[in-house]
Amino acid sequence: MNILITGAGRGLGLELTAAALGRGHAVIAGVRDPARGQEALSALAATYGDKLTFAELDVADEAGIAALAASLKEQGRSLGAIINNAAVLNATDTALEALDMEEMQRAIDTNLYGPMRVVKHLLPLLTEPGASIINVSSEAGSITNAYPDSYPYTISKTALNMFTQKLHVTLKDRGIHVLSVHPGWMPTDMGGSKAPLDPRISAEGILDLIEQRTGPQGHFRFVDYTGKDMEI
Repeated sequence: MNILITGAGRGLGLELTAAALGRGHAVIAGVRDPARGQEALSALAATYGDKLTFAELDVADEAGIAALAASLKEQGRSLGAIINNAAVLNATDTALEALDMEEMQRAIDTNLYGPMRVVKHLLPLLTEPGASIINVSSEAGSITNAYPDSYPYTISKTALNMFTQKLHVTLKDRGIHVLSVHPGWMPTDMGGSKAPLDPRISAEGILDLIEQRTGPQGHFRFVDYTGKDMEI
């Protein structure tokens, strides 16, 4: 399977890349700047060779995403999965009265519009049997369990869950498996050092969801990395 992963240079994206390669998949690792700060990916490339492809991919740059899609098509590359992992966490402790709306726009642009741009341009390449789209979401996007502040991140993830649901309704007759996945609280740059979950465990769980095409028991396409239904 060919798997495209956004935000692949660090954190969960890097662990997803390593886990997918370890299972024998080929990975197109999307990073904003392939020439800088990619030592960990370079080490994976030394081990897995041409199974790993670096791709310049800024989810805020629609023209760049379109160019990548055109390049992959020209190379005859198909995709078996798209993992929309790239995200920002900003203005987390800011009350609404103090919120700079540019911070809100930044989160929406990356966390919602980013996956929308990626799927818009790369969906025509998602032609391998048993194809999947995985949008890495968060329990923070649950309306049921809403908590104070953190407006940009939480609202953008709630909207991402709606995008997932609409993709599922649109693409289910084409056999494309679509999920929003809460990856757990991990000690990454985003999660912080106190987070308890090993990101490799989360990555392996997400790969299981792709390979086994497991989904939620209920109506909504929102699960955690083990496949357990999340509250919308």
